[in-house]
Amino acid sequence: MDQSNRYARLDLTEADLMAGGQHVLVAYIMRPKAGYGFLETAAHLAAESSTGTNVEVSTTDDFTRGVDALVYEIDESKGVVKIAFPVDLFDRNIIDGRAMLCSFLTLTIGNNQGMGDVEYAKMHDFWLPPAYLRAFDGPSTTISDLWRVLGRPHVDGGFIVGTIIKPKLGLRPQPFADACHDFWLGGDFIKNDEPQGNQTFAPLKDTIRLVADAMKRAQDKTGKAKLFSANITADDHHEMIARAEFILETFGTDADHVAFLVDGYVTGPAAITTARRAFPRQYLHYHRAGHGAVTSPQSMRGYTAFVLSKMARLQGASGIHTGTMGYGKMEGEPADKLMAYMITDDVATGPYFRQEWAGMAPTTPIISGGMNALRMPGFFANLGHSNLVMTAGGGAFGHIDGAIAGAASLRQAEQCWKEGADPLEFAKDHKEFARAFESFPNDADKLFPGWRKALRINSAA
Repeated sequence: MDQSNRYARLDLTEADLMAGGQHVLVAYIMRPKAGYGFLETAAHLAAESSTGTNVEVSTTDDFTRGVDALVYEIDESKGVVKIAFPVDLFDRNIIDGRAMLCSFLTLTIGNNQGMGDVEYAKMHDFWLPPAYLRAFDGPSTTISDLWRVLGRPHVDGGFIVGTIIKPKLGLRPQPFADACHDFWLGGDFIKNDEPQGNQTFAPLKDTIRLVADAMKRAQDKTGKAKLFSANITADDHHEMIARAEFILETFGTDADHVAFLVDGYVTGPAAITTARRAFPRQYLHYHRAGHGAVTSPQSMRGYTAFVLSKMARLQGASGIHTGTMGYGKMEGEPADKLMAYMITDDVATGPYFRQEWAGMAPTTPIISGGMNALRMPGFFANLGHSNLVMTAGGGAFGHIDGAIAGAASLRQAEQCWKEGADPLEFAKDHKEFARAFESFPNDADKLFPGWRKALRINSAA
């Protein structure tokens, strides 16, 4: 059934819809199945995402028609469909009237992902009007809170040198805590890897007690504050609360040195909101493990990593993993820096929409996935700043001289970029950075041909 006469209004303009402030705008890349028209399928997608179905129903009235989602722009040659969703369609909390991300997802990528006439439809961007934007929690803590703990300026406090304890599974509590202590002697921030929780060989309570002690000892030895991101991910709200409360009690006076890591993709918005609302003073670390199932460029359904990051800021994530923008081992490309700008800036342009965040606190890009000191100068040059958290697992523990030197090499890599120095010349006066070339020779060969000759000359001297 062609519903384009009701669910398509190509006479509407994006500028007018934005000025009206009564619609959420969503851009999809869509392809109809063979035998279906493009506008016809787009209108059906809008119908299934709002007030319609595949037949006329007797319960429809004039009010119902007033909250139809409407196709307002198409570009069949590029597969672009833009749909305007009336704000009134989205569910609100009964306790406080706030918006909920699960409702946003239910409408924008709910039934429309399984429609029989749609080959694929993937969300590439969305825009929220100011009134609806205000209804989301947004972040309660930011990287500025981490900088304060570290004793840095709360503006442009710079690169937080972090790692992930490896192996991600298989360490008992004491070896895990020992690895934390070793890294903290040179670095700032350690995160649990996403599967690390309460395994039988590493009970959470035993591990956390030892990690809290390792932090105190590292701080005493270095005279510098340290940070730990503890995984509280669980299916159950009460389990998350119990883990978080135990962690805060155990760290005691160092409780503000603790972030809470939540696997936001696999557990969904409810887990993120549990952490955001129950513990608003803790830095909320959004881990996105599993997201590639829908966000990968190979997947033509779901939504993009850009959209995931934008939604994370709405929910209140203090930081979210944004990939390495083509500089690490994970999928990505340099243009992914738009993702970082969207979650940090107050006004930012995405693939299809320019979003004004109206003062909502920023979300920190957290960079991980195959990064080491050699890749970082190019990464920072591409991004244009270093106000982020980097968690380099192999890049720290894979350093030929161990974790302390690995952490130092990461810090020196930022210094190299800030000074605009040639990395090979810089290496001659910075031992840990120089030893990163020997630690990661494949990267060195690719990024800095001739490094062996240059550094041999230096060592001979």
